Amino acid sequence: MSKENHLKSIFHLQGENEIVTTNDLAAALHTKPASITDMLKKLKKENLLIYERYKGFKLSSEGRRVALQIIRKHRLWEYFLVKKLQFGWNEVHEMAEELEHFSSKKLIDRLDKFLDYPKSDPHGDPIPDSNGKFTRQQKQKPLLHLDLNKPAKVLAISLQTTEMLELLQHKNILIGSKITVKKKFSFDNSVELKIANRPSVTISAVVAKNILVNDDE
Repeated sequence: MSKENHLKSIFHLQGENEIVTTNDLAAALHTKPASITDMLKKLKKENLLIYERYKGFKLSSEGRRVALQIIRKHRLWEYFLVKKLQFGWNEVHEMAEELEHFSSKKLIDRLDKFLDYPKSDPHGDPIPDSNGKFTRQQKQKPLLHLDLNKPAKVLAISLQTTEMLELLQHKNILIGSKITVKKKFSFDNSVELKIANRPSVTISAVVAKNILVNDDE
């Protein structure tokens, strides 16, 4: 498991200032705690981690800077692969994982300019700029909590497994899709949706809670 993957996972797990445990990180990386110990020691030696005895660790300011640059590279490559090479949004994660490892800052700055400085990737996740800053995002809520007959726009997908993205692609639920909840079924909390210029579809509660929408428009 690469240094880049460890730094990205720690960044996502810690939020603003939370402490991350070895067990948290192992679960996120789908591995055993013992298998990541050596990498954590390496990151600490490189001054990318701050360790709090008996509690856990978090990124140092330098670690956060490096993690944000990795995230920027990954999301820009995903955007490029989907928007310019027409890969499906469910196909690009592993490709971007490979591309992020050897990308120079000069190349990524050129890529960012070529793509006209996109603010979010194909899954709706924000892309940091060259200084590691995020553009302020629109307010989001799970589609599951959307009121009936209230128009909304899909902004992001929180669970980005290949299976989830394939399902959403099949049902034509994509970033930017205009949707309206027409009915909620009390039996299993499934939801019937009307998608603009598309037939109605029904999705499960699990799917609905992982689709993030904005209904302020």
